[in-house]
Amino acid sequence: MRITVAIDGPAGAGKSTIAKMVGEKFNLMYINTGSMYRAVTLKAMEKDISYTDVNNLCDLIDTMEMHFENDELILNGKNVNEKLTMPNISSNVSNYASIAEVREKLVYLQRQISKKYNVIMDGRDIGTVVLKDAAFKFFLTASPEERARRRYKELIAKKIDVNYEHILDEIKRRDYIDSNREIDPLTKAKDAIEIDSTSMTIKEVVEKICTHITLNL
Repeated sequence: MRITVAIDGPAGAGKSTIAKMVGEKFNLMYINTGSMYRAVTLKAMEKDISYTDVNNLCDLIDTMEMHFENDELILNGKNVNEKLTMPNISSNVSNYASIAEVREKLVYLQRQISKKYNVIMDGRDIGTVVLKDAAFKFFLTASPEERARRRYKELIAKKIDVNYEHILDEIKRRDYIDSNREIDPLTKAKDAIEIDSTSMTIKEVVEKICTHITLNL
């Protein structure tokens, strides 16, 4: 049986961490779609290409070779994983990810991967757009305050000087952009199982997802 797992949810909900752990449990290839959009943002900002410059943005994407090794994104032969979670990327990625042409190109790449392998993907529109026929769909969320706390803790651990209130404001702003964009907005698929992880540990969320998959294989 082909196993495809879609995990959607807002910024900072723990999707990536949890998807990796579930992927290891069932030997699935983990595809972090958010990292792919962050990689586009990173490269575009390095080349000083605005999200409004759609033609040059599409040309740029055509020069980008992306794949994952040990759950880390390799862009044009270089591991850029550490750069992708920097605050300047987090504050700009929603603008680039809302461009229809950008989404079209990356969704095509993501679907091609899912046809070849048993995969688990996380993002904003996996269950509603990228893997509409996924065998298992989950919508992972948490309060904005809890998500900001997690992101703050993560960045401080990396010795990055950040302000909690700024992170909280940024998460609320990204929630609004992601949920109100015209193209593929963040929304829960009708057949997805919603999990509010505000008061749950990572282990508890992983166990809940794994139990559901095991019982329905």
